[in-house]
Amino acid sequence: MNYIGSKLKLSSFIFSEVKSVVNTDLKDFVFCDLFSGTSIVARTFKPYVKQIISNDMEFYSFVLAKNYIENNIDEYIANLLINELNQAILEKKLNGFIYYNYSEFANRQYFTNENAIKIDTARITIEEWFENSYINDKEYYFLLTSLLESADKLANTASVYGAFLKKIKKSALKDLVIEKAEFLPTNQNNLVFNKNANELIKTIKGDVLYLDPPYNSREYGANYHLLNTIAKYDEFIPKGKTGLRDYTRSNWCKKAKVYDELEELVKNANFKYIFLSYNDEGLLSFNDIKNIFSKYGKYSYVSKDYQRFKADNDRVQKQGKTIEYLHILIK
Repeated sequence: MNYIGSKLKLSSFIFSEVKSVVNTDLKDFVFCDLFSGTSIVARTFKPYVKQIISNDMEFYSFVLAKNYIENNIDEYIANLLINELNQAILEKKLNGFIYYNYSEFANRQYFTNENAIKIDTARITIEEWFENSYINDKEYYFLLTSLLESADKLANTASVYGAFLKKIKKSALKDLVIEKAEFLPTNQNNLVFNKNANELIKTIKGDVLYLDPPYNSREYGANYHLLNTIAKYDEFIPKGKTGLRDYTRSNWCKKAKVYDELEELVKNANFKYIFLSYNDEGLLSFNDIKNIFSKYGKYSYVSKDYQRFKADNDRVQKQGKTIEYLHILIK
């Protein structure tokens, strides 16, 4: 996914810096990714640690983590299920919530009519299979992740779901084919949560805590509302032109509250090493973070020039790059 704040291109940098600070083998470490997003950082550390704890307040992120962090289903079974689901969307053709609210038919053209029907069919089929015990919990989240990622590639948006495009773009005209969400099977006892980070931090402990909270006022619940809707597939009345659903607003996106939010989290964190990704355009200043971290142990940082997030290739931006800081605290 072309995701706001994605650490895909920074994951190797983050991994090497964590290794450098810890200066030991990670095989006996518990690593926590408290704002997991698409689970890129947790997935990077997963092969090297004893246990992953993953969390995100957005439900679609929780679904992704349930697949990428917890899953251990057999690849043969995974392939069979994907093939069967693709056959179902060709044969059943069920009109549902996405078609009636987020397609050309609904005048909210996030998806073509044909793809909206396929998304509905797939989502209804996955739920029926789970309710009838045809698939188990891990297979359920694997299929949901596969659907979310495949549908996202065909969305008629400029990467985020805050608005749809007036004309159907070329990539959105392709027919939906559900591609298998790849995952690394594990025997680890990994944990995945869908909770407020500042509440969860009071109940968990480990060795390395990685923080990648929202940097600015852009709410993920609004920008990715349709992924939550596909994942939850619940009934509600979509609001306004974009069909927004109710969502929880984050204190991390509020200038007046974000400083206290970070300090409370760091104070309550039962982890020796804390790493915070934050860029130079965020609501918190460099000195804000330095002041907080310095209260609770030994503080340092590293930085890297990084390409700013672009919702589309045509957008003109005053500044092409930003500085990505990795703030480090050893308690």
